[in-house]
Amino acid sequence: MRQVFERRRPLVLEVRDELERMILCGEVAAGERLDELALAERLGVSRGPVREAARSLERDGLVTTVANHGVFVRKLSVEDALELYDLRALIAGQLCAQVAECADARLRAALRAEVTQMEAAIDAAEEGRYFELNLAFHDRIAAEAGAARTQALYASLGKEVRLMRRQVLKGEASLRLSNREHGRIVAAIEAGDADAARRAGAAHHLNGKARLIATL
Repeated sequence: MRQVFERRRPLVLEVRDELERMILCGEVAAGERLDELALAERLGVSRGPVREAARSLERDGLVTTVANHGVFVRKLSVEDALELYDLRALIAGQLCAQVAECADARLRAALRAEVTQMEAAIDAAEEGRYFELNLAFHDRIAAEAGAARTQALYASLGKEVRLMRRQVLKGEASLRLSNREHGRIVAAIEAGDADAARRAGAAHHLNGKARLIATL
């Protein structure tokens, strides 16, 4: 189906965001080649913006170029994925600690509301909705920490992790366990306990690593 973008931003950014969405939502599978011509036709653009967008996605670790063969959606090795979880755990712990030190009543209420919304999504068996809320929850913590470089590192690593995260966040038991961990993070932030928030944030990501290992 041909898609035409409304030009609110430079075209290459619109194309890049759409390709990223397609990859992270699984519409283009890991290991699959990006067909420039087909994508350009689908998005209603020339091949140039698709090619530029692919270069940007390669810098983010979502695709890789194979000489004389084209651009492919990156397929993470198990070793890569486990390393990413370890790095994210360190950074997430720091972000959660910083939020615990600065969170006001508005932010505390917003984070608690997001945990409640995720629980409602589990009750309704809406895994896709839970996945979106989960991303928003962690993005809010990263944004509110007031540490731009740390946030950027966390976001960059997160895009690569998302290539496998749906493999981890699958099934009611896994979602409920994940959300209980969110609740522990929020409880520490509500208490203003930076050390507890650091431990809860890091443990959440390390537990995600353990859940990934269990699926292998």
